Amino acid sequence: MRILHTADWHFGRTLEGRSRHEEQEAFVDELAAIVKDEAIDLVLLAGDVYDSVNPPAAAEQLFYEALSRLADGGKRTIAVIAGNHDHPERVAAAAPLAAKSGIRLAGLPAASPMTADIARTGERAVIAALPYPSESRLRELLSEATDEAALRSAYSERVGRLMAKMGESFGPDTVNLAMSHIYVLGGLETDSERPIQVGGAYTVDPSALRCGAQYVALGHLHRPQRVGGDDRMRYSGSPLAYSFSEAGQAKSVTVFDAEPGAAVQPREVLLGCGRPLVQWRAKGGLEEVYRWLEEGRDARAWIDLEVALTETMTLPQIQQLRKQHDGFIHIRPVYPETEERSDADGRSREKLPAEELFRRFFARQTGGAEPDAETVRLFLELIAEDEEEAGPEDVRLEGGESA
Repeated sequence: MRILHTADWHFGRTLEGRSRHEEQEAFVDELAAIVKDEAIDLVLLAGDVYDSVNPPAAAEQLFYEALSRLADGGKRTIAVIAGNHDHPERVAAAAPLAAKSGIRLAGLPAASPMTADIARTGERAVIAALPYPSESRLRELLSEATDEAALRSAYSERVGRLMAKMGESFGPDTVNLAMSHIYVLGGLETDSERPIQVGGAYTVDPSALRCGAQYVALGHLHRPQRVGGDDRMRYSGSPLAYSFSEAGQAKSVTVFDAEPGAAVQPREVLLGCGRPLVQWRAKGGLEEVYRWLEEGRDARAWIDLEVALTETMTLPQIQQLRKQHDGFIHIRPVYPETEERSDADGRSREKLPAEELFRRFFARQTGGAEPDAETVRLFLELIAEDEEEAGPEDVRLEGGESA
């Protein structure tokens, strides 16, 4: 059978308020074409279908349309698990109806694997499928069948026990697969992933997922990558770049052939959908930015712009930039005095004065505008009030900047 591995669709996600719905629709179109051209028998979707537990209706509709197109009236099997962004019951709500079309939906961890019978090859796939196993969900499941010692063991060990239990259903005459939405030790993260581990507590050792599967399909990390150098344990990555930390990354899905008892050889199929995310660093000021725009540079991209200036950027200048290119997400002016002060002091952003932090925050939120004196004064008054009540270390600006 031929299998496709994908994950982290994040339907409903925006980029600083900009809708990504059209790009996600384009991804569904491209994925539907890939499964047809590659003659895919089984699609594995390893979690984070949505970007939130309460996705917009348009995101839900797109997901169900995608499932319908991929399954093609039951000709192709789809196996889906919930990720840490998903509401598990919401993902699984349509399971009874979806099953009639060859679609398997799993929201909560279970002790039994999924199975999929592939009519074209006459083969059966057994999938040790583990939706995002939060501490509470994992403890509740294991408490039904395991002793107290297992409940007290480390998170990674408990995941391993559960995977091994499902792996007992693997046979020499079946295609044996594993799938989970989890953070595996050694994976490379990006800024767009919501953390699911605290101090390493929710980090899983790769050995916990080695339950006898021929391939382990992972979700959560947005960069396509192997785990621990094992070509058969992979994150497929997200189909779109969801933060500027993913700028320049190639997005893909993973495809491989599998038959009972044989090693698989995964390969990446690159995706062309979605607007790229790029970072512009214009040391030559606005003149350089205007020249790039005239040249048509990154015409389809979402842009994070940092521009060197000697004078304050005006609102008309910001509006002009946005008029010439609708992809500007951030417009951050950089002034010589700011750079000189930072170089001279050698201080981190967190140690800058509250007023400077607020000016940076205001500029980022408004696309580069400078706050007036009255706005700064009001902010500093609020800071003073908060410091009296909670202490200065508790005062925070959105985006992690500390005042």
